[in-house]
Amino acid sequence: MDQNEFMLLTAPSKDKIFRLAKRLLVSIEEAQDATQEVLVKLWNKKGDLQDYNNVEALAMTMTKNYCLDQLKSKRASNVKISDKEFLRSEAPLDKNVEDNDSLAWVEKSINKLPEQQRIIIQLRDIEQYEFDEIAEILDISEGTIRVSLSRARKTIREEMMKIHSYGVK
Repeated sequence: MDQNEFMLLTAPSKDKIFRLAKRLLVSIEEAQDATQEVLVKLWNKKGDLQDYNNVEALAMTMTKNYCLDQLKSKRASNVKISDKEFLRSEAPLDKNVEDNDSLAWVEKSINKLPEQQRIIIQLRDIEQYEFDEIAEILDISEGTIRVSLSRARKTIREEMMKIHSYGVK
């Protein structure tokens, strides 16, 4: 496999690798390093990549494992959702302020979730992966994913309801 073929196989996954790494590792610099590490590992496996049914799932699995290893060694804690992914620039200022505030509360709620639920929320709701793809990436059953996702969404919904019903905590 030459460099062009490798790029065709891995290019669609690069941004997703980065976003998952950023979700897990917090820092943009650490996420960039993780992305580079995963791409290097994929490059080293380039001769075997055509044997995999889903190169993107392999890349996401490698990213998850690499990031979890990094977290175990560094014990990072805060995860940020990029405002640029969720806010439109043409919205009025008051709407942007309100959106930023809601985004911050959702982010705090996601950060409180157990690690597996955070990963599932990232993969399903942000990255838009299908349940079978998530099952392959995380090596757990679709049923477990559905239950974890439901619990995570319920927890976030309850947190948001408290905030909107009672004001700022």
